[in-house]
Amino acid sequence: MEKQYLLGFDVGSSSVKASLVDADSGTCAAAAFFPRTEAPIKAVRAGWAEQDPQMWWENAKLALRKVMTDAGATADQIRAIGISYQMHGLVCIDKDRRVLRDSIIWCDSRAVPYGNRAFDELGSERCLSHLLNSPGNFTAAKLAWVKEHEPAVYERIDKVMLPGDYIAMMLTGEVNTTVSGLSEGMFWDFKEQQPAWFLLDYFGFGHQLLPHVVPTFAVQGQVTRQAAQETGLREGTPVSYRAGDQPNNALSLNVFNPGEIAGTAGTSGVVYGVLGEVNYDPKSRVNTFAHVNYTHEQPRLGVLLCINGTGILNSWVRRNVATEPAGYQEMNELAATVPIGADGLTVIPFGNGAERVLQNRETGCSIHGLNFNKHTRAHLMRAAQEGIVFSFCYGMEVMGRMGMDISKIHAGRANMFLSPVFRQTLASTSGAAIELYETDGSVGAAKGAGMGCGVYKNHDEAFASLKQLAVIEPDEAHRAACLEAYGRWKEVLRRETRA
Repeated sequence: MEKQYLLGFDVGSSSVKASLVDADSGTCAAAAFFPRTEAPIKAVRAGWAEQDPQMWWENAKLALRKVMTDAGATADQIRAIGISYQMHGLVCIDKDRRVLRDSIIWCDSRAVPYGNRAFDELGSERCLSHLLNSPGNFTAAKLAWVKEHEPAVYERIDKVMLPGDYIAMMLTGEVNTTVSGLSEGMFWDFKEQQPAWFLLDYFGFGHQLLPHVVPTFAVQGQVTRQAAQETGLREGTPVSYRAGDQPNNALSLNVFNPGEIAGTAGTSGVVYGVLGEVNYDPKSRVNTFAHVNYTHEQPRLGVLLCINGTGILNSWVRRNVATEPAGYQEMNELAATVPIGADGLTVIPFGNGAERVLQNRETGCSIHGLNFNKHTRAHLMRAAQEGIVFSFCYGMEVMGRMGMDISKIHAGRANMFLSPVFRQTLASTSGAAIELYETDGSVGAAKGAGMGCGVYKNHDEAFASLKQLAVIEPDEAHRAACLEAYGRWKEVLRRETRA
């Protein structure tokens, strides 16, 4: 029998990755990303960040051609297409489906005043009970900036979309989105179970600007003749899944049920947990969105904790503290020679901008308890990793107060999760077992497409082939020492945030 494949795209701000997954075995047959060097981000002013959506499309086509060649696959073998994408971006199109301006992407901060003003004027209780978040710096606030500063562009907007919606439109010709997508843009009202008309009315947006809503797992459109000619795909191939990168990362790690969480720890770190009831943090220190399997009858919410100062701190230590040549493995080995708690050395890791978990305070990174006669670079390496772990645990306490019982952390074997010190400290401090897997976002998107088109009957079948690489259990013998160091870290943080 001829092989059948599922195609997944992961549209990031640095590259677009494509993966072909063997539908029967669930294994990745080929993967590629473009551009080979990091994609440019336009920053005309400080705090601005824009990208041309056409660049995403061109890179998607290049990645697709590479995986098709590498796998020796034909267009007829592709059963369905799934899309993962960078969250919170704004794409504006006119009635002829032409992009009107570059996309204002996730890390652009110009819209913060608009979201904050909406939060104040509409009231925190109304925003949090309906949106589960402050309007903040999300897509709706970005559109408010365009409306005020680029009125000629705003008047020509027919629809606003997220980055993944744009790629889906280029493939299918259909302009649509999902409830999960609307929720990440602050366009979904969880209390009324409809688009957040009250927020659109507050900003003066026409209701017709929002695309048609389709299920996350379903045939959302089919590849058009024009897209088939551009890409080499077969006309009629269904697009049957899309999700933002963090919900999709959780899906990629088979995180669907309440109490399960997915962790990533690259330049910044994310803990994304599933909550089984509609709830929110009254201080808006974490964000809450509709997860990929959210329904009104069975609410599944993704609670997103983002820590800006994560791997970037470890990278800074490597560049400025480690002696040359020193790689991360050598640093991990040195950190492991130091006892838990780094002999009283404490690092607050928040040196990469304002932290939402600290209610948007910008404390900076700081080192406490340094003793010139006792501490070495190995102590600093361990204290830095512990500081990152403790920032995760601090945010997980917020999630716990929302009703999330965290007993298991799913993570890909990458970045900080490559460090035994980081993994064991996180498991022992949080009390949650860490399960490491080999997967990525484009593979997850492909399997999501398989769920959406009926190749897989459920997520257990889709991820039956997900390879578990290791399980790190909490070490009860060392838990007390970890909690003592964590308590000291929290006390230092309290002093810093009171200052």
